[in-house]
Amino acid sequence: MGENIQKSRTGQRAFGSREWKFEKDAVFLVTGGAGFIGSNLCEAILGLGYEVRCLDDLSNGKPENVDFLAAHPGYTFIHGDIRDYDTCLAACRGAHYVLHQAAWGSVPRSIEMPRLYEEVNIKGTLNMMEAARHSGVQKFVYASSSSVYGDEPTLPKREGREGRVLSPYALTKKVGEEYGRLYTQLYQLDTYGLRYYNVFGRRQNPNGAYAAVIPKFIKQLLNDERPVINGDGKQSRDFTYIDNVIQANLRACLAPHDAAGEVYNIAFGGREYLIDIYDDLCSALNKHIEPVFGPERAADIRHSNADIAKARERLGYNPDINFHTGIALALEWYKENL
Repeated sequence: MGENIQKSRTGQRAFGSREWKFEKDAVFLVTGGAGFIGSNLCEAILGLGYEVRCLDDLSNGKPENVDFLAAHPGYTFIHGDIRDYDTCLAACRGAHYVLHQAAWGSVPRSIEMPRLYEEVNIKGTLNMMEAARHSGVQKFVYASSSSVYGDEPTLPKREGREGRVLSPYALTKKVGEEYGRLYTQLYQLDTYGLRYYNVFGRRQNPNGAYAAVIPKFIKQLLNDERPVINGDGKQSRDFTYIDNVIQANLRACLAPHDAAGEVYNIAFGGREYLIDIYDDLCSALNKHIEPVFGPERAADIRHSNADIAKARERLGYNPDINFHTGIALALEWYKENL
């Protein structure tokens, strides 16, 4: 798909419309649409010429992520909470595709606030699936997480080979997957669970105690601060650039019915060590700052990388931005926007 992609004024690549054939009047609902992943999905879909509804209560999402879309004739912002079923139902009416991204993230924060995670991530997801079912939605694509693999040590991580979950956040995502399976099996709602692996890129929030590691490192290094690395830095992750995630969501919307009711690893299929990432960022930014090594975080999975064969085969997912290209694109965006 690379030959059909250009770069937009916001840094997002424009996905070539020849590849994505939806109904001319297709309506997409993106929950959590003012967040990091959601706002990028909204922008990409509008760029393809389709109508987008953005549902967000702005508890995590930020107005500035989507304010620039307000003038687009195909864009509608809905201020609402997925914990309210009537809001979900109203948002789903007339929608063809639901991309359910709304959730509270962060493993450490979920340990501190398990009841909130139950309310938003489980009840909210169930509300959205039920609303989609009663509204005749064609495809329901939802964000899951690599955290569902829990204490299963085998690499690469493969669907169907999960361990015990290690955090309330991971549990909420696992429950969401089970609801997805049931809603396809019992109600014939085509659901597709996307297990994201450490997504990064433009608009990811670098601020706060629960910020993701890459944007946090970048901001601190740009400000000549000493970042804290939890543990020894030898943890490894399969980091996934945002445009690969956009592709995966669009692929799922076009996937056949026999691929529904399943979950899919969404990653690049690589493995990067945290300390190497830090050194690479220092080199790219011409910084010479020694990090501070802090205690390991509770419930962290030490090593994670994905087998993406199932997503390739069943969804046609073909990620084309590797980690190093993604880091270069992310650095370019943060330099211009921080």
